[in-house]
Amino acid sequence: MVLVFPFVPMASNSTSKLLFCILASLFLVTSAQNCSNHIFPANRTFTSCKKLPFLEANLHWNYNSSSAEVSIAYRAKQDPKGWVAWAINPTRQGMVGSQALVAFRNSNDSMIAYPTQITSYNPSMERENLSFQVSNISADYSNNEMIIFATIGTLGNGTTVNHVWQSGSSVSSNIPQMHPLSSPHLQSFGKIDFQTV
Repeated sequence: MVLVFPFVPMASNSTSKLLFCILASLFLVTSAQNCSNHIFPANRTFTSCKKLPFLEANLHWNYNSSSAEVSIAYRAKQDPKGWVAWAINPTRQGMVGSQALVAFRNSNDSMIAYPTQITSYNPSMERENLSFQVSNISADYSNNEMIIFATIGTLGNGTTVNHVWQSGSSVSSNIPQMHPLSSPHLQSFGKIDFQTV
């Protein structure tokens, strides 16, 4: 978004500052709406969210401290023929070794989501069990976004995890194909603390 500040003739210094503050506030509110004010299907709600720095993606979550489980919604811009994935890497940062949730539109034209392990730089992306429990996994496509819903945990190593997110442009025989190797795809990882609101 580009902010254009109108020229106000003969405006006092305090008036200019007030105008700047109002416009800056509107910009911040508009940016925040991409994450915290998102409306999910079926009236799902999440108390925490983070706009991720690459691939037009957002992560939403609810952390249950008594069960050490996290309900997540990962959403990212995507073409209907592509795929998205969000993962936790239990041992290090980066893609290899991560435990992923992947979603795409299958050959029956319905959304599908399942767990898979990423063991190499050219993964098969087939359905596999993870080292942690995953339940209530589903996917949705609306407003040019793919969304993965799931409950993960219990989290054995605390609430801060290495996470990775990814997307690709094609699916063949119900298997996601290799993602691009451009800079945003190679930088889409980091750490997240699920106790952060």
